Amino acid sequence: MLNNIEVLCHSSIKINKEIIIYFDPFKIEKNYNDADIIFITHDHYDHYSEEDIDKVIKNNTIIVSPVDLLEKLLNKGLKKENIISVKPYEDYNIRNLKFSTIPAYNTNKQFHPRKNNWVGYLIELEGITYYIAGDTDITEDNKKIKCDVAFVPIGGTFTMNYQEASELINTIKPKIVVPIHYGSIVGNKEDATNFSKLINPKIECKILIK
Repeated sequence: MLNNIEVLCHSSIKINKEIIIYFDPFKIEKNYNDADIIFITHDHYDHYSEEDIDKVIKNNTIIVSPVDLLEKLLNKGLKKENIISVKPYEDYNIRNLKFSTIPAYNTNKQFHPRKNNWVGYLIELEGITYYIAGDTDITEDNKKIKCDVAFVPIGGTFTMNYQEASELINTIKPKIVVPIHYGSIVGNKEDATNFSKLINPKIECKILIK
């Protein structure tokens, strides 16, 4: 289920399957310019990085992002027809890729207010459902997620910490979980190890950030 999937850094994920997809490209090492679709979860520098978007975008790349990023993307010179502005609780089908938007927000801190309508994504690819949570705490929305693979933040401070993230994963019970959002700005490798120890043993925990 994780074949040709990388966590490049922090919350930056690359899926290289039928199409090439990036989520929140950040600290990209070189110019690839190979993205078919770029998903942005929200407007923070470690998730919406124009410098890193430039390293993966190509002429016909589609950018999927929350509504509040539309003006920035247009000012950057992107064509409006290549921008899909999304809001929570919606279903989409772009280039035969089905996905839904899941609200991503804080419940006990103010970094990601619910009113901003920032999102995580639930995508279906080659018969597998992937949940990319975005920057979020445990919420009544994400406790209802059904997926095969979950990518969840564990670094704390701005998102769930590893204990809270393990509680969410043991609730939604994916087949595989991948911890993200640590090792660069917040959190460390020890958080990932501790997270893995709290996961139900029936759920496979894959640590992809090296």
